[in-house]
Amino acid sequence: MTVPPAFYARHKRTTLAVATAVAAGALITTGLTGGTAAAQTAPDSAGSTPLAVPTALAPAARTALIQDKQADAPATAREIGLGAQEKLVVRDVVKDADGTVHTRYERTYAGLPVLGGDLVVHESASGAEQGVTKATNTTIKVASTTPAVTAAKAETQALSLAKAAGSEDTEASQAPRKVVWAGNGSKPTLAYETVVGGLQEDGTPNELHVITDAATGAKLYEYQGIETGTGKSLYSGTVTLGTYLSGSTYQLYDTSRGGHKTYNKARSTSSSAGTLFTDTDDTWGTGAASSSTTDQTAAVDAAYGAQTTWDFYKNTFGRNGIKNNGVAAYSRVHYGNAYVNAFWDDSCFCMTYGDGSGNVKPLTSLDVAGHEMTHGVTSNTAGLNYSGESGGLNEATSDIFGTAVEFYAANSNDVGDYLIGEKIDINGDGTPLRYQDQPSKDGASANYWSSTLKNLDVHYSSGPANHFFFLLSEGSGAKTINGVSYNSPTYNGSTITGIGRDKAVQIWYKALTTYMTSTTTYSGARTATLSAASALYGSSSTEYATVAAAWTAVNVS
Repeated sequence: MTVPPAFYARHKRTTLAVATAVAAGALITTGLTGGTAAAQTAPDSAGSTPLAVPTALAPAARTALIQDKQADAPATAREIGLGAQEKLVVRDVVKDADGTVHTRYERTYAGLPVLGGDLVVHESASGAEQGVTKATNTTIKVASTTPAVTAAKAETQALSLAKAAGSEDTEASQAPRKVVWAGNGSKPTLAYETVVGGLQEDGTPNELHVITDAATGAKLYEYQGIETGTGKSLYSGTVTLGTYLSGSTYQLYDTSRGGHKTYNKARSTSSSAGTLFTDTDDTWGTGAASSSTTDQTAAVDAAYGAQTTWDFYKNTFGRNGIKNNGVAAYSRVHYGNAYVNAFWDDSCFCMTYGDGSGNVKPLTSLDVAGHEMTHGVTSNTAGLNYSGESGGLNEATSDIFGTAVEFYAANSNDVGDYLIGEKIDINGDGTPLRYQDQPSKDGASANYWSSTLKNLDVHYSSGPANHFFFLLSEGSGAKTINGVSYNSPTYNGSTITGIGRDKAVQIWYKALTTYMTSTTTYSGARTATLSAASALYGSSSTEYATVAAAWTAVNVS
């Protein structure tokens, strides 16, 4: 699959490009049992609950709907005008309370995956098509599917590129596969996709996807697959945990939330899960920092973050786990030696947390946990490519829902705020990693969109979307929320009155799950969120108008 997105930007990190689906993300640079139920959502300005909110589908109902849509895929491909050699493969399905169904497809051409060919078909309850959202509008066609460059040469080129980018101990973790490259509006090209493993320079696992032209060998694109975000916890106080009694031993295994487990890596950087945390009396951790590899406190924070994020997605959107299939991911703590990062990895379907500087500052705070697991949600919905503007939107999505998880928890030891990573003190001076009210306060992020935004590391190009979310939620200017002072500017000097965080979260989630694709840019995000606001609250609503105004206020028009 892909390498995890890190929670923050790492030194000398390579700028990566578009791909099929992001599978993992790091923090910094370098369910329902039957039937359906509507998710809780903020009412519109008239006090009514919108009918366009997603319903919570039971796993069996979701599987049946996916099977139905796959059976209809040949007819759907014809109806939306695809060519004879193009086929659709269902990736996800969302059903709204009013019966509208949004089906997300991957595309193949002559049996080859089309990277950047994903699309979403929107249908009314009666089955009438209501539109199609495409990652590319270019007709998919190549002159030949016979490559001039051998797979072996493509692999050698990919390994060379990975080493030049600072990867260590590189090896091709998957044999090159033939694909059709159509990302970023490019002319469809027969290509190879090679996945390079090993480690990045800071110890984060490597999953570099390199796309090369199968006719000339030229590099077309590259992107990183690893996306880098009762017990006594270090950051959230004494919390209640889901555990399991096996014989006379308790396990950090939450059977009530899809079977989430928390493992100890004990400083290892291997791909194995590690050792499951166990205890004799079901009282976990000390609440204090410790450099011991057997310390349970970091595990308490990780387990608490996982269960809180699960509950947030289920109770806010009716989403039954990261994949919406009722199955939990798992968490790994004590990864590496003084590893100052955290990441989500789709290939293991897991969150991984380092212990930070001196091995006493684990990156297991609540917003970090929400951030990392949201990378998994993004990977299983829009699949925003982890590079350029789409990569910035990917990171911002994790920051947005990481913030929302923190507010949802209502934990007095870690109150909700619009600061990212304020508890883990990566900077060593007590300042947060990122600021959503004014992103540039971190010294690297952009407040506003510009034509050069795509050249920034994705953790910094997330700035305008984070800023948009704050403006949409809380408005512009100076204010104090939960004891934290904010002062959010606007590009055009306008004054924005926020619609409230609950509505802003619903709009972003609907945009992500039904209107964004792998190649969505900031302009596309504006369109997607306006479509979401229109579906939820109406195109003449205050909510719709505020979405438009907030994007204009960050120079996205």
